[in-house]
Amino acid sequence: MPLSLDAQLAWWLSSLSGSDVHHLDTKVMWHARLMVLAWGVLLPMGVIAARYYKVTPGQDWPKVVDNRAWWHAHQATQYSGVVIMLAGLWLVWGVGSGASLAARWHGWAGYIVTSLGVAQVLSAWFRGSKGGPSEPQMRGDHYDMTTHRRWFEALHKRLGWLAIGLAVATIGLGLVASDAPRWMALVLGFWLIALLAMATHLERSGRHVATYQAIWGVDPKHPGNAGLSPTPTPAARYKQENP
Repeated sequence: MPLSLDAQLAWWLSSLSGSDVHHLDTKVMWHARLMVLAWGVLLPMGVIAARYYKVTPGQDWPKVVDNRAWWHAHQATQYSGVVIMLAGLWLVWGVGSGASLAARWHGWAGYIVTSLGVAQVLSAWFRGSKGGPSEPQMRGDHYDMTTHRRWFEALHKRLGWLAIGLAVATIGLGLVASDAPRWMALVLGFWLIALLAMATHLERSGRHVATYQAIWGVDPKHPGNAGLSPTPTPAARYKQENP
């Protein structure tokens, strides 16, 4: 027999353990909100902007290059996300005596994620010089794709994806540790699925353009293009896949 609407509502409002009582310390509650805002919203959206919007819809790429909208969006979301993350950490610093196993795992995972977030910001400051025809100095780490730049890109991208993946697991542990309401787990689960669906759609639509080619185009005269195959525009890729 189907549950009544009131019974269904009561089920979603109850905690994961089934308890009707859910109480958190105010600091812990705001810690959770800030961390979800940082790692569940801002930082993932910044990654999506950096990966899929270096060339924006309607931009006549590769004739029109170096559209910095993605760069400003990436910086804004990553810096604000890390600041909010640190504020969330500060709220619960020293809290955790007598914590459950899930809470302890959540805490250790959270420290690792926080360290990765700070490391990402610090690494960006050491990405090297830009260079290129539009800069005062033609030679630069990025334009020439020096070993320094290649190491930076490899580490920055891999650590970024690692941080996002670990953050998802940490949020899940936080839900269990706090015995969060079932509706909250549902909403966060749907949001994660929406982000994955968005990323999958953008990837299949050809929105991922190499940073180097987004900035300087595909002309082989640019030294960094020596190791890259020309990236087709989304429209060109669609024509290739749908002749």
